[in-house]
Amino acid sequence: MFLNRSVPQPHHNFTNKSPASPNYVGLVKFLVQPFLESPETLSVDSEISHTLNRVWIRIAFESVDKGKVFGRGGRNIQAIRTVIAAAAAAAGQSVYLDIYGSTTPEREGMSFDEDTEDRSPPPPKTREPRINGPKPIVKPRIR
Repeated sequence: MFLNRSVPQPHHNFTNKSPASPNYVGLVKFLVQPFLESPETLSVDSEISHTLNRVWIRIAFESVDKGKVFGRGGRNIQAIRTVIAAAAAAAGQSVYLDIYGSTTPEREGMSFDEDTEDRSPPPPKTREPRINGPKPIVKPRIR
């Protein structure tokens, strides 16, 4: 705020242009390479659909590094997906990250998402009835 009206006020010309598409390949390499034993094995491919505002990113690396990239409980890969999704949201896009690579020939070329869909959940555990002895007596707690 200017008290003196003789000083010209700045005129801002804000346009509602969407920002340029981020460099997804560089971003993914920056995020994933520190987890790899041999970073040169990392392969990143990006496909952008301007009509759908969607981005598909495919990465592949040695399967020995899979545990480090995914992290305990998938925390590392989830953090990587979050950063990439934030960059895509800033550009008005949605992003899908597929992870390829396996040492088993029947799974070669499958993404991680497809790999997890093939697994069936473990069968439910059933309690076996007690054969010997009476049922234990549970006393109420008195405070």
